[in-house]
Amino acid sequence: MKPAILHIDMDAFYAAVEQRDHPELKGKPVIVGGSPESRGVVSTASYEARRFGVHSAMPMAEAVRLCPYGVYLPVNMKQYRAVSAQLMDIFRRFTPDVEAISLDEAFLDVTGSQKLFGPAEEIGRRIKMSIAEELHLTASVGLSYNKFLAKLASDMEKPDGFTILWQENLAQRVWPLSVRRMMGVGEKTAQLLEGMGVRTIGQLAKMDSGLLQHLLGKQGVLIHQLANGIDNRKVEAVREHKSVGREVTFPQDISQREQLETVLFTLTDDVCHTLRENHLKGKTVSIKIRYPDFHSITRAVTLSQYTANFEPVFAAAQNLMAQHYKDGIAIRLLGVTVSNLKKDAEIVEQQDLFADQAAIEKQEELNKVLDKINGKYGGNTLRRARKLTGWAKNGELSQED
Repeated sequence: MKPAILHIDMDAFYAAVEQRDHPELKGKPVIVGGSPESRGVVSTASYEARRFGVHSAMPMAEAVRLCPYGVYLPVNMKQYRAVSAQLMDIFRRFTPDVEAISLDEAFLDVTGSQKLFGPAEEIGRRIKMSIAEELHLTASVGLSYNKFLAKLASDMEKPDGFTILWQENLAQRVWPLSVRRMMGVGEKTAQLLEGMGVRTIGQLAKMDSGLLQHLLGKQGVLIHQLANGIDNRKVEAVREHKSVGREVTFPQDISQREQLETVLFTLTDDVCHTLRENHLKGKTVSIKIRYPDFHSITRAVTLSQYTANFEPVFAAAQNLMAQHYKDGIAIRLLGVTVSNLKKDAEIVEQQDLFADQAAIEKQEELNKVLDKINGKYGGNTLRRARKLTGWAKNGELSQED
């Protein structure tokens, strides 16, 4: 039985949830994100707003200029996470092999599910129907024999599309597409390839792989394989909390340390909140940095005690950043993860004799107050001051639980 991978991507998720929950917004240009009065950016724009040229990651000020009569809403992360949980429950009815990429996007390996639910195409259509009937939302689905082609397929007929790409479809449906549609081809790589006359995926597929490796290193080998329909990555389902992480890919590379530390601050705050929400504490803090050429580094440090408090986790992440990031170097992606986890009830350890226990207890009480108020009135009711600017207000972070 050949592999069958689904990539399911919700259509304008945040905006669609708002339109569903507030029927008076249906048909109107809805833009969800940071405040138009700040340096906030667009998290999601409804398809009505996209007709005005508004798109995700655009500065809110620019969105207001393009669409002055749009409906501008703050990010309601608590609601989006609740809907996301319902979405993932639908996926897991059909397969345990679900790899969540973000709140509204996942890969599903349905190869083995076909004995129970029928052909992969039927499974994909049943999932779309379940989403429509139960959540009153639409999703775009791609079906293929690997992750790269499944994701490419899901983006071909948005919104509410269903596209199937098998090996025999490569020449007619994939190869005519721009190289810019490929995973691993950013602006600089695209310019390099186009300067050589390589503008389509088909032209890339027919290039000499040795030349691509010489020009782009491992990235060249990867994109040559992908262009030829080769992607051996597996769908990696996470069935238990081994780590809790957040990461964000920037629409434009960032090289300003202050801005990067603000992002680090927000990521850490969200990670710690998730730990406390799940009654977990961790001992190992790591940061992930990805550069424009897709080279990534991960650096970690182990703390003296298990914690879910923001302060020690941020201090560790900040120290790692200071040690391993050089000012002025552009970054494409930044992430924070806490691992080496235990449930609160499982932790029995001697207190650090040199730690300020009174300060630790004060931090824990403050976090409990923040969690309690935000849990009752919404996730952004009380925020740490640094989260009120720029990227920190966006809230559109991917999840790695």
